[in-house]
Amino acid sequence: MRIAIVNAPRQRGGALDCAKALGRGMESRGHRVDVFDIWTEDASRLPGYEYIVVVAESASLFRGRMPSGLSKFFSVSNGLVGKKGAAFLHKTSPFTAKALSNLMKAMEKEGMWVNWFDTLINPSQAESIGKRIGT
Repeated sequence: MRIAIVNAPRQRGGALDCAKALGRGMESRGHRVDVFDIWTEDASRLPGYEYIVVVAESASLFRGRMPSGLSKFFSVSNGLVGKKGAAFLHKTSPFTAKALSNLMKAMEKEGMWVNWFDTLINPSQAESIGKRIGT
């Protein structure tokens, strides 16, 4: 299966190790995985993927806002309606439930069908979850 991982760190230049680890887990199951960064990549290629995974960090400590680049990234892509997807939030504060809910709402606003969501604590957990996606 062709899987796109959208890496959404809270600020430009940030990198989420969990996104890379999630990709390693998926590749170990034979999936073809490409990682996109919301700050530097173009989302016009996303409709060509069968499954879209978003790994994000909350942009605020208490409000659970998503990075501003995420909405801009999705606005460029067309044809995401009906795509299956997964929402993962890198745990950076104790208030992750609202942020995860906001991430799923942002994906569903674009027409994606979120069938998996979770909070990622560390890269080893992300890799083990990646091995279960698509099975």
